[in-house]
Amino acid sequence: MTAHHPSLPIAPVLSRASFSGAPGAAGGARPPSVLDAGQVRMVTSGRVAIALALRQMGVRQGDEVLVPAYHSPSMVPPVLWCGATPVFYRVGPDASVDLADVAARIGPATRAIMVTNYFGFPQQLETIRAFCDARGLQLLEDCAHCFFGEHRGKPVGSWGDYAIASSMKFFPTYEGGALVSARHRLDAVALQPGGLGFEAKAALATLENSFAYGRLPAVRALLRLPMGLKDLAWRALKARRSGASGTGAGAALAPASSDSGFDFEPRWVDKRSAWFSRAVMKLASSRRICTLRRRHYLALEEATRGLPGCRPLFFTLPEGVVPWQFPLLLDDPEFVFARLHAAGVPLVRFAHARWPGVDAGTCANSSMLAQRVIAFPCHQELRPNELAWMAGQLRQVLLAQAVAA
Repeated sequence: MTAHHPSLPIAPVLSRASFSGAPGAAGGARPPSVLDAGQVRMVTSGRVAIALALRQMGVRQGDEVLVPAYHSPSMVPPVLWCGATPVFYRVGPDASVDLADVAARIGPATRAIMVTNYFGFPQQLETIRAFCDARGLQLLEDCAHCFFGEHRGKPVGSWGDYAIASSMKFFPTYEGGALVSARHRLDAVALQPGGLGFEAKAALATLENSFAYGRLPAVRALLRLPMGLKDLAWRALKARRSGASGTGAGAALAPASSDSGFDFEPRWVDKRSAWFSRAVMKLASSRRICTLRRRHYLALEEATRGLPGCRPLFFTLPEGVVPWQFPLLLDDPEFVFARLHAAGVPLVRFAHARWPGVDAGTCANSSMLAQRVIAFPCHQELRPNELAWMAGQLRQVLLAQAVAA
């Protein structure tokens, strides 16, 4: 569940600063990322990467795939697409993998396990890797929340048989994901272009999102006339696609994942990420992304320190961790959510909607985390005044909660 405000972006948006270094950032080598873990294929979303990873693993009809009970619903349809059955395992109160529960759920049909590095914080991956090796279980390392970072001296994504990532959570792009493998070649994963409409949509939607948040004003002025003609172009493209398919309704120009939908669309499985998105990823400063995300996370942590009724989900921000968001564990989440939502603070409640049937009976900790954790953006494109405003709103609501209690 998300809440948006038109003046403060919940995810990175393109700006002139996207391609510059971070203020005060130390020089040196490029920060490690999931792209350093092995062979890479750039796709349109993390869920498409999951489908490709499972296909590469040989997961098929009648197999079972272990999935965390604390999850995004978008993780499950790729399992069903392969013909397999998802089996949900428990997590601890800090979202760590409950390996005892995993062991109890392994059966003769179990082929793979998905392990999620929540909010950018790696699981105990060396222990999980050894657990999987001892049982002949394939490991899919879910790096949708942690494109950058390392664990035990290895880039995130290095521990799984395959790893997936969601580049659009970390870069100012409209779409994008990655399939990576440190253990297997990806030669069999042959990707095709998404088409002219998709390429145009990826570029223009990225720019429109930037303009909506007051970024790139000079570019917006230059593109005022072309952007004004965009709707006509979209209608022409959709009409052409509709006529070609004979269905009377043109297929979407971009996957639903780009607009926060949970749907899985098989026609995007073998499509390559857009050229514009890949160019932005290549040109954007990875050092700036990592430095500012950590800096913003620590600023939000400092803003909430000592306040009643809350604590960060993770007690420290270890070196090598590049967070997706700042997750806060709340005693009264509904009070806080309602007031921050009304104020226009952008919020995420990860796993607040889970796959049907996954509830407290499946995993009490998953239900607790889904209910009590509210996450706040800490991405690199937040301006100092935006971050300060959000931190101030958060402190104000938490103090009001303490008075009300």
